[in-house]
Amino acid sequence: MIPRFFCPFPLHPGAHVELTAEAAHHALKVLRVGAGDTAILFDGRGGQWRASLHPAGKSLRATLETFEDRDCEPPLDLTLVQALPSSDKMDFVVQKAVELGVRRIQPVAAKRSVIRLAGERAERRVEHWRNVAIAACEQSGRNRVPAVAPILDLTQYLGMAAQENGLRLVCAPGVAARLRDLAPAEAPISLLVGPEGGFEDAEILAARAAGFHAIGLGPRVLRTETAGLGAVAAMMALWGDW
Repeated sequence: MIPRFFCPFPLHPGAHVELTAEAAHHALKVLRVGAGDTAILFDGRGGQWRASLHPAGKSLRATLETFEDRDCEPPLDLTLVQALPSSDKMDFVVQKAVELGVRRIQPVAAKRSVIRLAGERAERRVEHWRNVAIAACEQSGRNRVPAVAPILDLTQYLGMAAQENGLRLVCAPGVAARLRDLAPAEAPISLLVGPEGGFEDAEILAARAAGFHAIGLGPRVLRTETAGLGAVAAMMALWGDW
């Protein structure tokens, strides 16, 4: 498989670019690329470039050769709104959500969220998740990097969501409504998923007041890192490109 690398700057025809230190290290030490090898470069604006690689010590340069107008974006405009889970589960959620095709990821802090992040610590964690999203794009073939938004308090997010258009869904165990009962989605979709222990009753009521429709995900209780990803996969099968 041809290696793929994200470039955090615009790419242009015939350009000679230097890969980031992290990408160069991975390519040289892990993938063992050599002079003249081919790679795919993308800058997140859509499409990708075939390029030839030129190692120079610890650095790795690339010469752009051919542009390919190729994207793997599903027709479904889906935002995953994930209440912060414990440990490094959010890394897993971000990685798999990007692979499945979500366009945006909005982390929110709910009352039962175990992790509490604020200030510089929150900024560092969001930047880490953005790098996880980039790596998932490199692996999965996506050429547009989904946005990972700054962490919001759930109440703050719901106030903003109430002003938006589109279909808003919240996962709620025990609810009879199912995804298959909904009409095919053409408008943007926001899917709200709770933390370990789920949302408190007052949070579900607040979500409903903000225009969210409660949906169930079957008779089994799913973990927070499973629920959202399972629902995303189901949406891609029902309304996306699966």
